[in-house]
Amino acid sequence: MSMTSPAKGTALSASAPLPWSGLLALSTAAFTAVLTELLPAGLLPRMAPALGVSEARVGFLVTGYAVASLAAAIPLTALLRGLPRRPVLVGTLLGFAVSDAVVALSSSYALTFGARLVAGCMGGTLWAMLAGYAARMVPPERRGRAIAIALAGITLALSLGVPAGTALAEALGWRTAFGVLAAVAVLLVGWIHARVPGFPGEAPHARVPIARVAVLPGVPTVLSVTLFLLVGHQVMYTYVAPFAAHAGFGRTGLVLLLFGAATVPGIWITGLLVDRRPRTALLGALGLCAAVLLTLGLAGGVPGVLPVSVALWGLAFGGAPTLIQTALVDVSGPERADVATSLQTTVYNAGIAAGSLTGGVVLAGPGPGALPWTALPLVAVALGVVVSGGRNAFPSTRRGRRESSDRP
Repeated sequence: MSMTSPAKGTALSASAPLPWSGLLALSTAAFTAVLTELLPAGLLPRMAPALGVSEARVGFLVTGYAVASLAAAIPLTALLRGLPRRPVLVGTLLGFAVSDAVVALSSSYALTFGARLVAGCMGGTLWAMLAGYAARMVPPERRGRAIAIALAGITLALSLGVPAGTALAEALGWRTAFGVLAAVAVLLVGWIHARVPGFPGEAPHARVPIARVAVLPGVPTVLSVTLFLLVGHQVMYTYVAPFAAHAGFGRTGLVLLLFGAATVPGIWITGLLVDRRPRTALLGALGLCAAVLLTLGLAGGVPGVLPVSVALWGLAFGGAPTLIQTALVDVSGPERADVATSLQTTVYNAGIAAGSLTGGVVLAGPGPGALPWTALPLVAVALGVVVSGGRNAFPSTRRGRRESSDRP
């Protein structure tokens, strides 16, 4: 079996090796974006005096990035969808490089905040195109694994990159850390030019309006699963520290480390299953998330239960975004994946915001013991959607799916 590359007109053989160098370049782009987004959160005490503001206002540098990413994903993707893909990818990385360089050099909070807004816009654009780009580099039957490799940079950034970046800032200064990030983004541009193939943008006659992409068969189902899973996850994850204290396990750093470390094998297992048993893998991940929340609600205070449960939670959640993202690319088609993923990026960030808000209300009201019971029904809804109505969006196997949208 082979697939025609829309860029070159050449056949991609199903038995050909994965384009590891190109996929790892995309994964490094994801790593760079996540590190750019989250690094200020670990540097509040160091950045605040240099910028002449409070730590809370430095925290707004993360908030501003997230808001810009949420607001920019759909309009920028719509604006750029007709352009060749590689120049757009390179442009986002250069945007990251400029932003990080400005942050490294600036002593003005206003200028730094503006640079963070630019970085957020670049992030919204990158997340909208990353999975679709990886999917177009391989035959359809290897698409899931390619997406898993590209998105693995997110997991590595969360579990290893942020702690390493914080340690670098402690050793050499926070400005050096952002300078290194800027240099990495520039070097990554050369890597992408050398190893990542170019693909055309959407031809004017082939462009489907965003509203129509949103209602393509299967797309609303995938977006709804994304929303309910993220709201439920964030209710618990945002306030895991007060819950751990409530459960009598005060070592929040260890809890977060267990979660982050467990996402790595979660991604690896997903890479093995996503192209062969995607529905089974997603049902297993969502079912395990629900079981963990039930266990935490019933027995979170029992010695040993919390760390084991958190590790299983990380294992399950680590692979879920890749499974959902692959399903979205399948139902939208790679040519429309950027637009569909921009919708998912917006839903994803909305889920994070709604989950954090909901968890805060619960924490201030019933208290931390109610967090698992608040998150559990939301994750159960996501699981129920996949079980009852998701066979079109989440089939038992990816083999044999129609791939007409891949061909010119």
